[in-house]
Amino acid sequence: MADTLVINEIYLSLQGESTFAGLPCIFIRLTGCDLRCSFCDTVYAFTEGKKKTFAEIFEKTEALARPFATIQRPGLDSRLPLVELTGGEPLLQKNTVPLMRQLCDRGFTVLIETSGAHDISGIDPRVRRIMDLKCPGSGEMEQNLYANIPHLKSTDEVKFVIGTVEDYEWAREQIARYKLDALCPLLFSWVHPLTPEQQSKVLKKVPAGLTAISRRDLAERIIADALPVRFQIQQHKIVWPPEQRGV
Repeated sequence: MADTLVINEIYLSLQGESTFAGLPCIFIRLTGCDLRCSFCDTVYAFTEGKKKTFAEIFEKTEALARPFATIQRPGLDSRLPLVELTGGEPLLQKNTVPLMRQLCDRGFTVLIETSGAHDISGIDPRVRRIMDLKCPGSGEMEQNLYANIPHLKSTDEVKFVIGTVEDYEWAREQIARYKLDALCPLLFSWVHPLTPEQQSKVLKKVPAGLTAISRRDLAERIIADALPVRFQIQQHKIVWPPEQRGV
């Protein structure tokens, strides 16, 4: 069927990251990823999933959004809940792009979390693109597609997932080199340690010789260096058990 996607899960929760942190959000998690970052906490999405039609996805999304239908947001042009496409890597499936466009047409504020290893230029301009630049500790730094940077706009966000001192220094260099702070909001996301349930042999190892960084050290370095970034932690891992799905 033409209008289908392989979906891992669809659920309503609170956005745990980005400049939208804390807001109600429907997550559409797609199956499949071509990276194996050392810190990945959704290995189950690499292979688990079922094919769903656009009609089925819209039906589920609208049902989850229905309780919010009467909420008014004076001065804001977006409805709640938000809708985020995540993974895995959502851009691996070509039908992700038309799905996002149609969700925008339905009046949703649509976000996408993407690894930064795939072309973002074809995404509907109404979509808020949250794009990673993979740091050394991820084991996947070579996959960064720097050709995406000229396509970034003010409504997008660039995220650096930071687990080592070297990640921090590298991220700081990229901000200066590409003048990223002039393009869009920047996120420094501390690597929350994986629980035993989340650890997997398929993930890359943190390269030897790197020095782990604590969340306090990361926060204090940001302050000391006066970086124009947003420090963030994964709020959902504080509210719920870090390994819990569907939150």
